[in-house]
Amino acid sequence: MSRHDIRILDITVLRGPNRWSYKSAIEALVDIGDLEECPSNTLPGFVERLTAWLPGLYKHECSYEAPGGFVRRLEEGTWVGHILEHVTLEIQTRIGHPVGFGRARSTATVGVYHVVVRIAQEDLTRACLLKARELILAAIHDEPFDLPGTLAELRALADEKTLGPTTATIVEAARAARIPVAPLEHGNLVLFGFGARQRRIWTAETDRTSAIAESIAQDKDLAKEMLVRYGIPVPEGRIVRKVDPTWEAAQDLGLPVVIKPAEGSRGVAVSLALSTYEEVASAFKLSQTIQNAVIVERFIEGTEYRLLVVDNRVVAATGAVEFTVTGNGRYSLRALVAATVGGDDADLWMADTVADHPTFKLALLRQGVELDAVLPAGKTVTLPRAAKMGEDVLAQVHPDTLDMARLAVRVVGLDIAGVDIVAKDISQPLTAQDGAVIEVNAGPSLPTHLRTPGDAANEAGTAIVRHLFPEGETGRIPIIGITGCSDTNSVAGMLGFLLHLHGQSVGVACGSGTFLGQRCIRRGDGANWTAGQRVLINRTVNAAVLETSPASLLREGLPYDRCQVGVVTAVSVPAALNRYGINEPAQMAHVLRTQIDVVLGDGVAVLNADDPLVLAMAEHADGEVMLYARDGGNLAVAESLTRGARAVFLEGDALVFATGDQRHRHLLAPCVNAGDCLPAAAAAWALEIPFDLIVGAIIGYPSALVDLATPAAG
Repeated sequence: MSRHDIRILDITVLRGPNRWSYKSAIEALVDIGDLEECPSNTLPGFVERLTAWLPGLYKHECSYEAPGGFVRRLEEGTWVGHILEHVTLEIQTRIGHPVGFGRARSTATVGVYHVVVRIAQEDLTRACLLKARELILAAIHDEPFDLPGTLAELRALADEKTLGPTTATIVEAARAARIPVAPLEHGNLVLFGFGARQRRIWTAETDRTSAIAESIAQDKDLAKEMLVRYGIPVPEGRIVRKVDPTWEAAQDLGLPVVIKPAEGSRGVAVSLALSTYEEVASAFKLSQTIQNAVIVERFIEGTEYRLLVVDNRVVAATGAVEFTVTGNGRYSLRALVAATVGGDDADLWMADTVADHPTFKLALLRQGVELDAVLPAGKTVTLPRAAKMGEDVLAQVHPDTLDMARLAVRVVGLDIAGVDIVAKDISQPLTAQDGAVIEVNAGPSLPTHLRTPGDAANEAGTAIVRHLFPEGETGRIPIIGITGCSDTNSVAGMLGFLLHLHGQSVGVACGSGTFLGQRCIRRGDGANWTAGQRVLINRTVNAAVLETSPASLLREGLPYDRCQVGVVTAVSVPAALNRYGINEPAQMAHVLRTQIDVVLGDGVAVLNADDPLVLAMAEHADGEVMLYARDGGNLAVAESLTRGARAVFLEGDALVFATGDQRHRHLLAPCVNAGDCLPAAAAAWALEIPFDLIVGAIIGYPSALVDLATPAAG
């Protein structure tokens, strides 16, 4: 008997809105071979083995739109392409990166499927897909599969590739506010918005964060000196560089003491409540792994609190919680911490985020326990005050303490900061209880203030987003997106010229190249995702005209999430697109419809009324629909005008802008190409550009600027 196999024929990374999803996704072309004849209910023991490994599959609703729906499909019989989609989604969930969207669709070739899964991170989702294939085959053939090892490997990849929790928190808040987000490939640098309205963050630091202020915050001794001058209470301390002077300083200050690096952040290598020489020496060595200079300071009795200050406003306050874990003789300390944090094995990744803190590790060392060792029954381990295990106390903070936190941040000069305070009672003034400001940190960790990991509605992330984009601002510039199977390159060039005459600093990416104003910065095909992104991240651009070829839509997606104006010119089926499974005009229309799907609610969809398949896209537009046609007698145009809509068409040598029964006629030169000027004129009108300027630009359009004979590739 031959062995079943699943072959991944191709993987396409769709980085923007595409025919499957508004968001980035991986599209795999999958050949399931003879498994096409073996639905899941015909594979002995398969469903039981699969659900035993991945019990989270019981939560998948699938087509029944209720938990358990997918397992029901498995029991009734479904195909491996569909199963691959769900297993990939579940593996991403198990490693702490749920995405919630997938599709599996058959192709014209029997046994070959499109399997589409939304991206958590490109490399990570690809790896999850490949591991899902291995797991399914193991379940089919009743073979062992190292699920814990696989998940650990994928979590390590996630730690390396995905955004850190602080950056992810701000990104989620920005997306919830419908602000465009463009993570770059390097570290946690993220761009919000487009062109001249773009803003940038790096973790919880912004393009408004002062480099001088950040340096002051990192130099703990200097920061304390400045705070003292403004009457802010801080613990007395000294800088030391050797162990014996550290112990002498500790005795002079009075035991217990705190030891930490002279320059650091986020509590790394900070050791609390040290009372013996051995503890001081061990903590000193830990701090010197970060920096040679070490601070020893008086330990302040009380609970540690982290106040988050954004733009001179305290937006969150969290009190650290000390918690205990008691062993049962069966589970490791790591698993018990996971149960304390989240409640089930799927949340093991959360335990890792708590356990990687140096203070946590030092606490385990003091108590003689190891994180991955089974904790003996009845043995209780006290875990340190961990900000990630904190409780919300914002409503309890005394007004004087709120004022003091804001003042401390202003003294240092930061726009966003975490202010660490120790107090016995946060509801009372600090000075009345020997409380103190311990540190002011640049780039504070936002998970400190989250009640639920990944909560997009958290106040911390939202406050930072609104600091960058006040209410009503979205970071968007006017984007005119153009696609179709004819005239798109010349329409893009003409629109770019028109916006340039209108005084815009316009970027154009089209089949002839990439342009800033009238300057070509890159020759060759620019009707693609890469060229579009190149325009949108340019901070000099305040309007963008971006052509996307049908081939680029299929292999990359659009280079933006939404646009102000979307133009579709015509539908046909280029032979080069057959390899994407596009063989019929209706299939091509579905792909091109993506351009209309992303038009903003206050935007305009510009459609060719002479092409029935383009015209049919009107029902999918969220905003206004403006038709254009070569003849005002076009039935669709006439009908739209009776409803008071806008339309553009020709009457002899005149270009007509029509609204209801109103007509604005402007003569054109006989040599003007209607295929170019009609969609360009309609898009310009959608941007409220004056008629005279539109017509003048069309007549005077210098075709030499763009080689209109060069079509967009592919």
